[in-house]
Amino acid sequence: MLKARITFAGAAFLSALLPAPASADLPVARYRIERVYPHDSGAFTEGLFYRDGFLYESTGLEGQSDIRKVRLEDGMVLQRVMLPKNLFGEGIVDWKNEIVSLTWQTGIGFRWSLAGFRRRGQFRYAGEGWGMTRNDRDLVMSDGTPVLRFLDPVTLRVRRRLTVTAEGRPLNDINELEWVKGEILANIWKTDLIARIDPATGRVKGWIDLTGLRQRAARPGIDSVANGIAYDRVRDRLFVTGKNWRSLFEISLVPAR
Repeated sequence: MLKARITFAGAAFLSALLPAPASADLPVARYRIERVYPHDSGAFTEGLFYRDGFLYESTGLEGQSDIRKVRLEDGMVLQRVMLPKNLFGEGIVDWKNEIVSLTWQTGIGFRWSLAGFRRRGQFRYAGEGWGMTRNDRDLVMSDGTPVLRFLDPVTLRVRRRLTVTAEGRPLNDINELEWVKGEILANIWKTDLIARIDPATGRVKGWIDLTGLRQRAARPGIDSVANGIAYDRVRDRLFVTGKNWRSLFEISLVPAR
């Protein structure tokens, strides 16, 4: 099983929330589907962002991992670059005219040109690589633990570490990330939940419950989980998808009552 480790504390915490999320102390927002777009069901989605009218996506699995530029309207892959066959691709983020990408367990990252996907450099990091996002100053990286790393975009050295907690407990299995309106949105692996994280304190401010989307879009399989969040800042649009999902959804949030 891919990424088949989850701490007992994290599993117990999330399983307690999932059956009746409305009873949680933190607010749980639902979603409204605004539009449905085609998505490559062969894409084992690990990273996603939106820029200048296009989606950029990274996929996982050894021998199949790539980075691709995708036309939103029809899901067509306009451009792609394959990772070396021994690497499992993970999160990606844009910084100026580059893409920075992670791999899962090999501690190897890459820098690519945004135009043309030409490899510009390689770097190393400790631990695993999972998700990536950014603000105007830092790149933010998840590694499956409760700790997010804020990186210098030029040197990729760690500027600070932030421990994420929900109701006072460390939150494990933080996966794909997206910076949206001053919050970090994070898929929580093997759940239908997105955490809304305060980047100053690390506290989870609330949840977004995507229950129902996986059943509608995913092909059968235990690994076909929700993973992939992208935000169009210009038009204020939020997109979500998952591993091997046939659809990508534009959603709006229905606040918790």
